[in-house]
Amino acid sequence: MTREPIRVANFSGYFGDRRSAVDEAMAGDRFDVLVGDYLAEITLAALSAAYQRDPRRGYVDYFVDQVRPHLAAIADRGIKVVTNAGGFHPAGLAAALRDEIAAAGVELRVAHVDGDNILDELPRLRRDGHRFDNLDGGAPLADWAATPFAANAYLGGWGVAAALDSGADIVVCGRVTDASLTVGPAAWWHGWHASDFDALAGAVVAGHIIECGPHAVGGNFSGFLDIPHRTVPGFPIAEIAADGSCVVTKHARDGGAVTRDTVTAQIMYEIQGPVYLNPDVTVRLDDLRVRDVGPDRVAVSGALGGPPPHTTKVAIFGPIGFSVVNTVFVTSPHIEEKIALIRDQLMPGLPDGVTLDLTPIGTPAADPESQWAATVALRVMATAPTADALAEADLARRLGSLYLQGIPGYYHDGAAGLHSSPRPRIDYWPGLLPLTVLDHRAVLDDGRRVAAAIPPTTDVVAQPVHPEPREAPLPDRVTRAPLGLVAHARSGDKGGNSSVGIWTRDPRVWLWLRGFLSSDELRRLLPEAKDLDVDRHEFPELQAVHFVIRGLLGTGGSSNTRVDQVGKAIGEYLRSRQVLIPDDLLAGDDSDRDPTTEEQR
Repeated sequence: MTREPIRVANFSGYFGDRRSAVDEAMAGDRFDVLVGDYLAEITLAALSAAYQRDPRRGYVDYFVDQVRPHLAAIADRGIKVVTNAGGFHPAGLAAALRDEIAAAGVELRVAHVDGDNILDELPRLRRDGHRFDNLDGGAPLADWAATPFAANAYLGGWGVAAALDSGADIVVCGRVTDASLTVGPAAWWHGWHASDFDALAGAVVAGHIIECGPHAVGGNFSGFLDIPHRTVPGFPIAEIAADGSCVVTKHARDGGAVTRDTVTAQIMYEIQGPVYLNPDVTVRLDDLRVRDVGPDRVAVSGALGGPPPHTTKVAIFGPIGFSVVNTVFVTSPHIEEKIALIRDQLMPGLPDGVTLDLTPIGTPAADPESQWAATVALRVMATAPTADALAEADLARRLGSLYLQGIPGYYHDGAAGLHSSPRPRIDYWPGLLPLTVLDHRAVLDDGRRVAAAIPPTTDVVAQPVHPEPREAPLPDRVTRAPLGLVAHARSGDKGGNSSVGIWTRDPRVWLWLRGFLSSDELRRLLPEAKDLDVDRHEFPELQAVHFVIRGLLGTGGSSNTRVDQVGKAIGEYLRSRQVLIPDDLLAGDDSDRDPTTEEQR
């Protein structure tokens, strides 16, 4: 007998998300499972540093505060809770929750998922011949200069499913994939097997859409001006059917909106291309279909699944030095010359190994109507292998000595001050390890260990090759206008690579967009990518072009020196670029059109 769809409600998309979200969800619409994601790659790096300082913790402490007031209601309503707030110590968080449950006098069982933390196993695994080849470059871990202090394998959803099947009410995970928080409950609810690849693929898509919380409800969305009550967008709910298809919605009482575009934005977010890899299934996104089925209700179907790869990613972190960052301000005219003088004045006498990175932020107006319209912020970062070298460099003293001898109009934000306190830099290595090596299991409250199901087969599926579009002649009438007038975008990070999807709901714009947005055009629009490898894919059903820009983020957000560390604003930057758009595609948008036009006859 087919069960009704499982309703999975998200309450967290990252470490630091809105802490009132559990309160909001519990006061909202009916759901069966409450899931919370805390472990983005860059936040995993920060949590790993905290774990090194105190191995007794290593989990997200404030999750306990979020769930504590609702333990009785969770028990009364039969709600299941699944979260990766366990971080580096899921057993520790499970124990803390059992103490809270006992104090509340309610009946709830807590299990945790184990097997992802392989740091102590690294030496043995490497002796056994596992190279932990880098996911991007293929180099072995032996080539890495850093000494690992954290190594966590990405697990699938079957450990979560095993815990729920064994009677757990709350399941605490460490580094499972973000979508696994949803896949596990869906597999448990519908009684799927490890070979039900199409259904699993649909659940991965549903989990991917809701994993970032308000993203799917209008948060961080290029069309935010059309989102009602956007000040506090709510959190999403996925209704996942037995075949893996889903409807994405939200709590009716909350702000924001669920539309085809908010859902498409999240589908485009941080993917590798049309082939989306997961430890449980290889997902094909090529034929994914998104359609409105009611107010704040979007149906998603068409995901196809196949055997997963035989390897999974291992997130390895290690220290590579320290950094200090300050910001000073430069006022036009002669911005470039002034920055060059600041650099020349900071350089003399720098200790060996100290490197300076100066990044101007903004461009002054040609005829500024305020002081701030003439101002550029200058971010000054010093990096070094040791904290002692940075202390000797004393960046705050160097910057503070330039007021009388430096550029005209030099100043910093007096309310913020200047500082020289170094912060650790943590590098990221995405290694590969066979799934069969991992001891993926659920650990129950009575100490029993239940092995997670394993895929019956594995396979390696390459990304499809989409030929670059041929350059088409421009029509007679075009307008130079921002790309964002006719297209949405969403960008993010996959390790050291930037991922950006650009799409439209207008079929006429799609025909132009897919022909216009070549890899070379992307490099022209984004000068930082001019010498980088770019993967380009098309999603005709979603009317989207997707790019992976390799190496734009260095080796990862936790260690690169970009101001936009993980590339969250690249999509909006591309939308701001002015391009030649056929006039017939801009019809009806005169109020938004840039006044600068160019016509070709």
